[in-house]
Formats: sequence, structure tokens, C-alpha cells
Amino acid sequence: MGLRRFGRVNWIGLWTLCVREVRRFLVVWTQTLAAPLVTAGLFLAVFALAIGPTRGTVMGVSFLAFLAPGILMMTVIQNAFANTSSSLVISKVQGNIVDTLMPPLSPMELVVGFMTGGIARGVVVGAVIGLAMVLLLGLRVAHPLWLFVFLMIGAAMLSALGIAAGILANKFDQIAAITNFIVVPLSFLSGTFYSIATLPPVLETISRANPVFYLIDGARYGMIGASDAPPALGLMVTAGTTAALVALCWHWLSRGYRLKP
Repeated sequence: MGLRRFGRVNWIGLWTLCVREVRRFLVVWTQTLAAPLVTAGLFLAVFALAIGPTRGTVMGVSFLAFLAPGILMMTVIQNAFANTSSSLVISKVQGNIVDTLMPPLSPMELVVGFMTGGIARGVVVGAVIGLAMVLLLGLRVAHPLWLFVFLMIGAAMLSALGIAAGILANKFDQIAAITNFIVVPLSFLSGTFYSIATLPPVLETISRANPVFYLIDGARYGMIGASDAPPALGLMVTAGTTAALVALCWHWLSRGYRLKP
């Protein structure tokens, strides 16, 4: 195949798609940015009032300090998934998915464009929530670079998963089912609210097979400096999972799987 008339990469088209995906969530910022901040605050408030004073320390820090990075990462990945999955499903329901498929964009350019919106939304939400946690809870970030890396990989992984879910789903209730039965359980049962070291051996082994666990654990290492698994191992697992999801999305988009009539 020869080079396209605009080169190997359609930079103008890719930039346009990236800007469109970012503007999608900025236009409705009360739903996409403010609402997650309120939800994260409610999680912390409920746990603080219910069991915070009596829980004692976990990994050498207060229970709220232990809980904060898990809630931070959980919010980031859920928003990244929601951005990409909703973009594709809305286009399908409204019947304008062809407007995305017709422009001269390669499958990988489509993947990058959609993921840019999901990553941007996840990171912006994470930055706002992280700043609020530092100011209100008095937390000090132990390893800022590790925290940033895991936030980026987490947003990228769930953005790619959102693209895959958006390709598979044709209706809003289908994407809601994927969210409720896959994304939420993966994030809740990955050490967000507890250390997996306290689990029975079988459940601990199952938890370590969950790539989202390494996202939560990596964010916890970045914020409080303690974790259940080596951060380097978490980085390898999450980076490999993200690469596999990106490859799957590229394959489906190159075939037009469940997108073309």
C-alpha cells in the first residue's frame, strides 16, 4: 500500500478527532468533571463517618489515607471507560457512526483519537480529585512520577476497553450492562477498599490476576509509598494489558466489526 497523499499519519484528521473527543466531555463538565468529584467525596465521607475512626492504620497510614488513592484511581478508570464507550454508542444510536468511519483516518488513528478523549477526561478528573485530597486530607504524595504514570496507564487501559465495549454494544442498556457487570466489579474487587494481603490465599491469587488491582496498587504506592505488589510488576502487567486491548481495538476497527452495515 502506498503512502496516503497526506503522509503516513493524517495529523489534521487525528487532531480534529482528538479535539472533538475532548470537547465532548468539556461541554457537559458538570456531569463529566464535577459529578465524579462529588462521588469521590461522598465515598470518603461515608467511610470516614462509618469506620474511619475505629479502623486504625493500614500499611502504616490512616485508613482514609489508604483509601484515598484507591478511590482516585477507581474514579479515573470509570470516567475514561465512560468517555470512549459512550462516544461510540451515541454515534451508533444516532446513526452518525459513518461520519467517523468515512474520513481518511486509519484504524490506529481512530483508536488514538478516541483514547485521547478518554485519557484526557480520566487525567483531568484525577488531577482535580487528587488536588482536593491533598488540600482537604493533608496527604503528601510519596512518589509523584509513579502516581502520574499509573494514572496515565489506567486511563489508557480503560479508554481502550471502552472502545472495545462501544464496538460490541449497540444500545445504551448493553453498555450499562458491561459497566455494571465488568468495570465496576473489577474496580471494587481490586483492593480499592482493603489490602489484598488480608484475603484468604485463593482470593488473593484471584485478585492478583486482575489487572485493575495493579492500577489501584500502583496509585497507592505513588501516593502513600506502600503497596501489595512491586510497582515495576504492576507497570509491566498494566502496560501489557493496555497494549493487548489497543491491538484488539485496532483489529476490530480495521475490519469494521459491528460498525459497518
